[in-house]
Amino acid sequence: MHINITKSEVGNNKGSSSALVRYLEKENCQINHLKNEPEYWFNSQKLDIQPYEVRYSIDHNIAKLSKDEAKFFLINISPSENELLFLKEAYGDEGAKQALKEYANTIMDAYAKNFKKEHVKGNHDILYFGKLENHRYYTHRDEEVKQGLVKRGEQKPGEQMHLQIIVSRKDISDSIRLSPLNNSRGKNVAHSLKVGQFDRSAFKQAAENQFDWTFGYERELKETFEYANTLKHGSYDQKLELKEEEKRVQMLRRQQKLEIEQQQHQQRRLQLGGG
Repeated sequence: MHINITKSEVGNNKGSSSALVRYLEKENCQINHLKNEPEYWFNSQKLDIQPYEVRYSIDHNIAKLSKDEAKFFLINISPSENELLFLKEAYGDEGAKQALKEYANTIMDAYAKNFKKEHVKGNHDILYFGKLENHRYYTHRDEEVKQGLVKRGEQKPGEQMHLQIIVSRKDISDSIRLSPLNNSRGKNVAHSLKVGQFDRSAFKQAAENQFDWTFGYERELKETFEYANTLKHGSYDQKLELKEEEKRVQMLRRQQKLEIEQQQHQQRRLQLGGG
């Protein structure tokens, strides 16, 4: 599970959301050409939100924000290929889409609570709109494009379904500023009180835990946020401890596999003896 919070995929987030909304409609433009059913925007209240509703709502929820302040943020929720295959096996292709949308609404509940603001207690207190995308496309930044192996705009292979969520800088009442990119973590008390004390690591961990709990997904150690975060930001001792844990897990797996093979061998012997 990869979750990233950014300013915007296109343009910047200090003006209208129209460019971003239009960009995230790219798959629907292709679908309309093929006369297939489009992917609607959604949140915890509705599943069939039109793009103009998204743009209007985000662009009019900006009370007392200056022209140089962010008006919205973009949250990218990208399940791994293993997670997507797991969902599709459990729910089917269409069922997996619905399951991911419901999961996204739950994640936005965790997003709201992460600010630790008295009047922002759940996803009903924030203004957001989600969009499910079925594919990813190569851009000029990809090595495959730079090397001339593929063309810009071509679909990437494999399972690529993911979610993009536009969330307003202001809460649903348009009175409270909220910034998930606030880095103060309590160091600047006044700033944290103003925009909320958002812990991105805690949010990503909560999202991973929610996925595993909701869908019964048994996550490998290397798939965990803790593993990736420790390798990237951990101290030498923390990385060493993680490697030791990885060895213990591998030994346990080998032991379990050996026990299963021994049981199967014993069963075959009993069957042959009984015959």
